[in-house]
Amino acid sequence: MRPQLRWLAAGCVGTLLMVAAAAPVRAQQTRVDNRTGNATAGQKLYGRYCVGCHGADGDGQGENAPWIDPKPRDFTAAVFKCRSTVSGNLPTDQDLYNSVTRGFVTTNMPPWVALTPQNRADLVAYIKTFSRRWQATVVSTPIAIPAEPAPTAEGMLRGRQLFQRLECWKCHGPAGHGDGPSASTLTDSKDNPIRPYNFSTGTRFKCGATNQDLYRIFMTGLDGTPMPSFADNLKPEEAWDLVHFLRTLQPLQTPEATIWRSWSLAHPEQLKPIGPEGQ
Repeated sequence: MRPQLRWLAAGCVGTLLMVAAAAPVRAQQTRVDNRTGNATAGQKLYGRYCVGCHGADGDGQGENAPWIDPKPRDFTAAVFKCRSTVSGNLPTDQDLYNSVTRGFVTTNMPPWVALTPQNRADLVAYIKTFSRRWQATVVSTPIAIPAEPAPTAEGMLRGRQLFQRLECWKCHGPAGHGDGPSASTLTDSKDNPIRPYNFSTGTRFKCGATNQDLYRIFMTGLDGTPMPSFADNLKPEEAWDLVHFLRTLQPLQTPEATIWRSWSLAHPEQLKPIGPEGQ
């Protein structure tokens, strides 16, 4: 074996041993669908696939972390963006499983669909061993998502007005491109710079791809980021109006975009500009 390959092989073995030594497995299991995840099995998978970014201690300080933006998740803090639970609460096992499966767009976190469902459940169980909060806190139940009404031009107009009134444009920009006047000043809970979501990037959101996923983001917030929960500010019907309007900002032929394009072309005089000019 060439010296460089021997060094790489030794480094990989050393990293795996470091994971085993630095993060002793506490009793922890997950339950996803009808599948039970086991932390002992998950530890080996973590050492192979996750340690380079998230670190042996789960603190987001892996050897790749200095070159990654946004930074890897610090599992020791037990603060997670994508949850079905109310703001400030731990996510459910299913939430973590979905995050591992889905990955995160515009980040270095890929979708781990190549791993088996059992592998992913085991990884979730191991991730939960990095914070004692999982032993000390009872995970709350997911929020209820009411039935989605059919999108209408009138509803999207109300959603557009909410986008203005709630000042979403200050971070996400008047056109939803993530370039609002506050965008360059935003930081996460660890004081790392963070960019608002750019709705023109494609079909995915930070925490999913469906209208229900987007509704959930409004009502739970993204913990650890400047994106708050709007559960106290939006009625369910208002949240759906905002969902339907935001769909019109994506570069997609969605039903919402088709309805909105037809209406806005026929009623241009009713559209005030979004941003400071519209206040």
